[in-house]
Amino acid sequence: MKILIADNAGFCFGVKRAVKVAYDQINRDDNRRTYTYGELIHNPQVVRDLEDKGIKTIDGIDNLKENDRIIIRTHGIPEKTYKDLKEKKIELIDMTCPFVKRVQKIVNGYYKKGYTIVIIGDKNHPEVIGVNGWCDNSAYVIESVNDVQLLPYIDKACVVAQTTITQKMWEDSLNLLKLKVNELVSFNTICDATNKRQSSAEEISKKADVMIVIGGKNSSNTQKLKRICEKNCKRTIQVENADEIDLSIFNDNDIVGITAGASTPDYLIQEVINKIAINRKEDTNG
Repeated sequence: MKILIADNAGFCFGVKRAVKVAYDQINRDDNRRTYTYGELIHNPQVVRDLEDKGIKTIDGIDNLKENDRIIIRTHGIPEKTYKDLKEKKIELIDMTCPFVKRVQKIVNGYYKKGYTIVIIGDKNHPEVIGVNGWCDNSAYVIESVNDVQLLPYIDKACVVAQTTITQKMWEDSLNLLKLKVNELVSFNTICDATNKRQSSAEEISKKADVMIVIGGKNSSNTQKLKRICEKNCKRTIQVENADEIDLSIFNDNDIVGITAGASTPDYLIQEVINKIAINRKEDTNG
């Protein structure tokens, strides 16, 4: 058996930074309550560990008290939520991914200039919800090319991308948008790390007999990695950790490819590698 590990698998810069800062709060001795606004990352193991250490997840701010501390996750939050938190005198630790922050600024700037905002992405994803909050929740959210066809004709629009969508989804949607908008300003805001992770996963999956995608079940970028791999490798499985791997699915001569979503810590990737390697004679490359 041979194991191929995709480049750029696991934590991206923004997630790694957010997790480090969250754990740094545990050792602060000021006795202030610390929360994360929504799950810090789409990884249940990390979220559970933080909660066990005293950093709880909340989905609203009504019950926060003055001088509480809240960590803004990488997905960001709507503009109104920022203002409400400041009015309540809550200490903000803003871990919004720099790439997401850029999308928010683009949307806010063009909205103020009178442009209709179009976001290509998942309308229920917290990043998209947050970005839409920077144009008074007025954006058209495009989840498929069919959504583009349903749009009215627009005089002038600014289109951005959820940072974790595929390049193909961006290109297909943009080509149709050009037929719907008189003056279209476009910003391909897909994160460079996302592009590299998806390209690496595609490359590895073309060589693999079995493809393992590691990541949270509710992780958007992990789901996209799985779909990319499934196109090239029929035996593609997604797991959150090594315990979910059934070793009986492997054959002795299989090439096993491994990739992981942006919210998957290195130790979980290593546990998966170890479980396969210990139980099968293998040659590890990657």
